[in-house]
Amino acid sequence: MINVTILNALIVAAVVLIHHESLIRLSGLLSSMRQSHHFRIIVAVFGILVAHTVQVWIFAVAYYFLHHGEGWGELVGNFSGSLLDCAYFSFTTFTTLGYGDIDALGHLRHLTGIEALTGLVLITWSASFLFVEMQRYWPTR
Repeated sequence: MINVTILNALIVAAVVLIHHESLIRLSGLLSSMRQSHHFRIIVAVFGILVAHTVQVWIFAVAYYFLHHGEGWGELVGNFSGSLLDCAYFSFTTFTTLGYGDIDALGHLRHLTGIEALTGLVLITWSASFLFVEMQRYWPTR
């Protein structure tokens, strides 16, 4: 169980640090841009989407290797074991959408729970960032 906890903590630390760095870089980029306010917000949205996609794929790769490894648990249901299926499962877990067509068994359940919590926090962080950026760059009426 200690290995599961350490692995989960490392994955969460990686995605949180990636998110932090992405927002710092996006903020710097937006402040240096001379394009319209609307274009800056669009760049911010696409930047955040890219950051979240990278984060989801980090979880997906972890699912893939843990599913195929011994003693970590498995993913069952409408699941072939492919990396794309792991990415699909990760996207639905990260966004807390959770269709329920794929289930985690064993220690993988812990990673799914922490991914959902991490996704919720990071998506909320992104929404707050966009709100502040919109206030900064959106023209007042």
